[in-house]
Amino acid sequence: MATIISCKFCSSLVTSKSSIPTSHCRSSKLWNGAFSKRFGSRWSSYNSIKCELQNAKKSRPFCLKEIAISTALAFSLITGVPALGSSADAYAATGPVIPDLSVLISGPPIKDPGALLRYALPINNKAIREVQKPLEDISESLKISGVKALDSVERNVRQASRTLKQGKDLIVSGLAESKKEHGVEVLGKLEVGLDELQKIVEDRDREAVAPKQKELLNYVGSVEEDMVDGFPYEVPEEYRNMPLLKGRAAVDMKVKVKDNPNVDNYIFHIVLDGYNAPVSSGNFVDLVERHFYDGMEIQRADGFVVQTGDPEGPAEGFIDPSTEKTRTIPLEIMVDGEKAPFYGETLEELGLYKAQTKLPFNAFGTMAVAREEFDNNSGSSQVFWLLKESELTPSNANILDGRYAVFGYVTENEDFLADLKVGDVIESIKVVSGLDNLVNPSYKIAG
Repeated sequence: MATIISCKFCSSLVTSKSSIPTSHCRSSKLWNGAFSKRFGSRWSSYNSIKCELQNAKKSRPFCLKEIAISTALAFSLITGVPALGSSADAYAATGPVIPDLSVLISGPPIKDPGALLRYALPINNKAIREVQKPLEDISESLKISGVKALDSVERNVRQASRTLKQGKDLIVSGLAESKKEHGVEVLGKLEVGLDELQKIVEDRDREAVAPKQKELLNYVGSVEEDMVDGFPYEVPEEYRNMPLLKGRAAVDMKVKVKDNPNVDNYIFHIVLDGYNAPVSSGNFVDLVERHFYDGMEIQRADGFVVQTGDPEGPAEGFIDPSTEKTRTIPLEIMVDGEKAPFYGETLEELGLYKAQTKLPFNAFGTMAVAREEFDNNSGSSQVFWLLKESELTPSNANILDGRYAVFGYVTENEDFLADLKVGDVIESIKVVSGLDNLVNPSYKIAG
């Protein structure tokens, strides 16, 4: 089984079966190309600092925080973008050449996978969002120690109940006609559940709050999905005949663990979002139905990501038996405020430095397509799940956002992803809902 490698400088998630020199990574190309032309002699100062950092890594233990801070200082030197603790006024005459992180980070980032999926739905119904928000805020309320948290939870519940009563007509009017009956039924369950949560709070039963909150948010998500009337846009013609997931689907991935005497296997529940990534999601579901991943090992597990999907042999992706060629898919990025995804280009290449992706790398267990670093459209069967949030990959300002195609999130047992090791075996991945949203399924044509 080939080894999945990554660039030591930028942690690029590539699919090459042979090693590549660090100097050829995307980050190195970006720095040495565009920035050297713009900043001239100041670039030499940055390179000197970078070399010192790399030499330091060889002579003493690697400290990510030191590297991040030093890199930020070096970047401020060559670009004029304020480093940590610098005055922005001193650099007013020099326009930044990278996104202004203060603009990117507006309020606390959403890290809950369920919330990310709810906000990613193509709907615009303020009334249901105003019910959703206080229910999600219960998580913050529960961070308060002891039963004092319940006072804050009670305010959240009352706000959600009041908003639901006041906005119910607007919510019902927003339901798709073909789904209205189901949506109204779920709304009834939500109303009853809010009363039950109010009783839980009155009984001061703190332990029962979170499970009931999760149940109610599932109802909210179901109502919101019932507001989506069909698929909201046309996929570009060149990709229209590929397997496409026009909606959402869910899969259960069962992984057999080798070196844990207390656990035989883990089952991860993953929601795939075809509304925002129909090509990426459709390709994956099609491969799941072919049992492509069944019996495959986890091939990378380094604390940063968990990765799999590289088949045995020289191929780096799925060989379609009908063509005997590797099936590749394009880079697919949906941006907040756009009606359809961008294809084939990173947001950096499009000049959309401040754009927010609909499916960001915010949640532990964010699922995305791995690809060759210099070929945006080289994705095939290799996928990865992001584990680590660091100084270099903070939520809402992640260096992976807009460069790799996110198409789903692990919504149950995601914390156990960190326990997986190289060599653990995927016993099976099974579609448990949403298979009817898959169009052009190639697995039915050629097994």
